[in-house]
Amino acid sequence: MVMAAGIGKRMRPLTATRPKPLVEVAGRALLDHALDRLRAAGVERAVVNVHYLADALEAHLKHRVDGIEVLVSDERAQLMETGGGLVQARALLGDEPFLVVNSDNLWIDGPTDAIRLLASRWDDAAMDALLLLIPYARANNHGGQGDFHLAADGRITKRRGAGRVAPFVYTGVQIVSPRLIRDWPEGPFSTNLFWNRAIADGRCYGMVHQGLWSELNTPAAIPKTEALLVDG
Repeated sequence: MVMAAGIGKRMRPLTATRPKPLVEVAGRALLDHALDRLRAAGVERAVVNVHYLADALEAHLKHRVDGIEVLVSDERAQLMETGGGLVQARALLGDEPFLVVNSDNLWIDGPTDAIRLLASRWDDAAMDALLLLIPYARANNHGGQGDFHLAADGRITKRRGAGRVAPFVYTGVQIVSPRLIRDWPEGPFSTNLFWNRAIADGRCYGMVHQGLWSELNTPAAIPKTEALLVDG
């Protein structure tokens, strides 16, 4: 699933007339960068959720995306946030563990394709979620203070504490088991609800990304990310 429904307020004025996933970096829309990496990893089918300027996103998916089957999860009536978006798309995602990718992050693979490596690390007996993480010190354009702490075996042990810095940042890429999508509240809510449940059960793991990564939430992040792509 590609998360593409957000309004992108921090990316204004670029998002005044286009949805954030269609903002271009290095001559390609953010959404296309994400789909490029999915295709490269052998993904053949993707669910994309839409809300803000949904017609533009659907037109782009129909006329400018090739080589991958795309199904649309329509959130025009109400933006469901990340957790609610998974719930709304649940019937389209099937009964096997699935990949989730945010469309507002951009990564460059390290020695191995990050998605393929993440899939190879998946252990269905032990995991309900496996998150691709980047060390805080290498989280380009990250405006926060980190997200998670990791144990030596890769388990995510806790979230960042108030007023503290956590050593790892979520990259916007994860594998989720459908069994984690249960007992949800009505209306929009964050994936944090599912993550917190998995952390409490000892079933939320992280894998450290070996390549480069950049968060793209503001216009200022675009030239910095483009320079990163040029320099590798």
